[in-house]
Amino acid sequence: MLINETPPSIRRIDTSRDDAYAFEVTGHITASDIENMYGLLEGAYLLHEKIDLIVIIHDYEGFDWSAALREKSMLGKTHALKHIRKYAVVGGPSWMGPTMAVLRPFFSMEMRHFDLEQQNEAWDWLQAEPAPPEV
Repeated sequence: MLINETPPSIRRIDTSRDDAYAFEVTGHITASDIENMYGLLEGAYLLHEKIDLIVIIHDYEGFDWSAALREKSMLGKTHALKHIRKYAVVGGPSWMGPTMAVLRPFFSMEMRHFDLEQQNEAWDWLQAEPAPPEV
């Protein structure tokens, strides 16, 4: 058995609220990163009808577009839309904010883009914060 030496590009962050979920995205996003994130979100939907979500993106190096267009990924995105109450994206490539602004009217969830320096404002908007590290 081979061990993947590349750490995942999407990492879950524990939060102060049961129904608030957070992910940190770094580097190049692959199909397995996306499948892992949607798996974690599917578990959240079993526990909560509606969730708030924050995705913090830094050191972005690209995206495996073929992974995003896979049937399983598309189904995950469609299913997620029914369960997300508030969606905050922090940072990311320069096209992220304008793209969210264009798409906002087509979704029932509240969604906002924040610059990386506005991360605290994004957490405040969700009325959540990162959970303190366990000692």
